[in-house]
Amino acid sequence: MCSSMATSLCITFLCTLFICSSAAHDEKKVTNNPADELVAIVNSNRTAHKAASLDNNPGLGCLALQYIKAYQGKCDDVGGSNAKKPADSEFAETFAPNCGVEATTLSPITGRVLGCQSKYVTPDKAFTEILTMKNRSLNIIYNTTHTEVGAAVSGSDGGGPYFWCVLFSNGKSNSSFQLEGGVAKITRPGCFSGANDECSGADGWSQNLNILTVFVGVFAAIAYTIGV
Repeated sequence: MCSSMATSLCITFLCTLFICSSAAHDEKKVTNNPADELVAIVNSNRTAHKAASLDNNPGLGCLALQYIKAYQGKCDDVGGSNAKKPADSEFAETFAPNCGVEATTLSPITGRVLGCQSKYVTPDKAFTEILTMKNRSLNIIYNTTHTEVGAAVSGSDGGGPYFWCVLFSNGKSNSSFQLEGGVAKITRPGCFSGANDECSGADGWSQNLNILTVFVGVFAAIAYTIGV
């Protein structure tokens, strides 16, 4: 009886290790960053309009997040009659140091698209319902002079409003927006593209729930095995 129970527990334990290992492996393969997803959508739409795909530059992505933070959660400043935007000088004086981007590698910003609303939406909806509602925005996105792109998304104080920003540049790959030590400074709240960083935006429970589901299943299996 005991030998049989021990064997069953051993099998259950080995299955648990396999399941958790597989789950961890799958998580690594999934890009859980809405800013990276937004860049993919931008590039997909560009190629559909016969424009070249752009390099996803993490330094430029981090600058996009700093660009959002400059609004200090003020959604009304994004569009309309009271629209404002950070001064160009802030890229070198504030944004670059906050990101660890070497100031000497800054390249011209050839386009910027920014949107804001009270509720979080998925990247595809952000693109169609927030960022590209105006023809001018589409013209910026499809501009053939761009060579690099960086995107960011961030809420304010852990909630809305939510900002989406895409910055474009005509810089040279591997030489523009270079990061000190090769790594961008990760700041929260907010996600930016190209950082090889899993950032869940407004739905950060997804990964935790997947792991929780695995452990609940394991506990149930063990309980069943020992007859609890």
